Amino acid sequence: MAFSQAFDLVVIGSGPAGLHAATHAARGGLRVALCEQRREVGGACVHHGTIPSKALRERAVRRVLGGGLSAVEASVSVADLIGEVGDVVAAHDRYMSRQLERSGVTVIHGRARFRDPHTLEVRSPGGGTGSLTAARVVVATGSVPRRLPHIAVDHEHVYDSDSVLSLAYLPRSLVVLGGGVVACEYASVFALLGVRVTLVDRSAAPLGFLEPALVDRFVERFVAMGGEFVGGASVTGTRFDGVSGVVTELADGRALCSDKVLCALGRVAQVAGLDLEHAGVTLNDRGLVAVNEHGQTAVPHVYAAGDVVGPPALASASMEQGRRAACHMLGTDPGSGSRFLPTGIYAVPELASVGMTEAEARLAGDGVVTGMASFEEVARAHIADAQDGFLKLIVGGDGRLLGVHACGAQATELVHMGQMALIHGADVSVFIDNVFNFPTYGEAFRIAALDAVGRIAQGAAVSAG
Repeated sequence: MAFSQAFDLVVIGSGPAGLHAATHAARGGLRVALCEQRREVGGACVHHGTIPSKALRERAVRRVLGGGLSAVEASVSVADLIGEVGDVVAAHDRYMSRQLERSGVTVIHGRARFRDPHTLEVRSPGGGTGSLTAARVVVATGSVPRRLPHIAVDHEHVYDSDSVLSLAYLPRSLVVLGGGVVACEYASVFALLGVRVTLVDRSAAPLGFLEPALVDRFVERFVAMGGEFVGGASVTGTRFDGVSGVVTELADGRALCSDKVLCALGRVAQVAGLDLEHAGVTLNDRGLVAVNEHGQTAVPHVYAAGDVVGPPALASASMEQGRRAACHMLGTDPGSGSRFLPTGIYAVPELASVGMTEAEARLAGDGVVTGMASFEEVARAHIADAQDGFLKLIVGGDGRLLGVHACGAQATELVHMGQMALIHGADVSVFIDNVFNFPTYGEAFRIAALDAVGRIAQGAAVSAG
């Protein structure tokens, strides 16, 4: 059935960026429609990525590290390991739908494309079409896995990050292509589950943007679980051997044989079919929508947020981008924000980082010291039998905290305490002079701070001598 409606704002896409843009704008008094092509709201984050992949990790950790399994039989399905993830996703979908309803957002299911800068054509799942006119538009359509011509992703033998959780069973062996966050998360989780995993990347080490101490511990743990990292390798192709396995061919002539392959070589902006050119919006040379600090494209009333604008492409950052775009439309102050954006990697072990790495800090100034706290020294880690971890603080010669890097249990939670200290320009002594609950993982901050202060004092004594 044809329809035609007018709104102050139309948001295309209901992932983290679109959801937050829509609800914030609606609460600010705008008449808002959210257009989502899927039956559910939430985007890939909820239905293919963050929620289900983390559910797999949690259940793997519980089964293996909790003593439930020593090895996983090939007949165990990924669906069994994910457990109630379908219920979790459905509950999240219901919560988001209620949030949209409470905010007064009109949800329209269908595929949208621009007819002109202020008009969108929407094709509903049933085949009908309608039109929406809008004073403003937010493009928040997310991203899709990058496809490469020499890697034939067929979702049967070679999977991508959106389809890997549809595996009918755990393979005996798996080659993972890529060295980024998604590749390392899946590689380590499958290795924990007893799958023989080979992680292949062009770089000499995975996760090249992280503090090297975190990378070293990740690789050490990955190898201890039976995994193999093949660095400095270029993949020339993948092919099914016609029987039961996949052959991954490398430029140096090597061939890696495995039951399955996971291609996790990044994601690209999902803009196909939007007809952005009809709105006057063009993509940059990386295939991304360029925006200013308010989220505006070159066409001022058309905004973009989330993965379509590129890095950091984190759900948390996308939420904030959507909120800030809505604030700009409403003429309200979004706050100063912060350059200290934390990174959380839900691998085995868990990794988290915020602020400068040690190398960056040393390039920026003299007198930099580090403070280390092994989880072997943390009472809570002993209680939880999770001593395999550490906290590393990067501290300036004047005592100011510059960076925080955590590895192990609760790392992605622990890093937030450091983030708040960084935002407020705190001296590392703040972790010594204040009282934390005991026993908690937060004790690691006191241990690492004492180590850093000791190193500063030692350096001052050497200089004085």
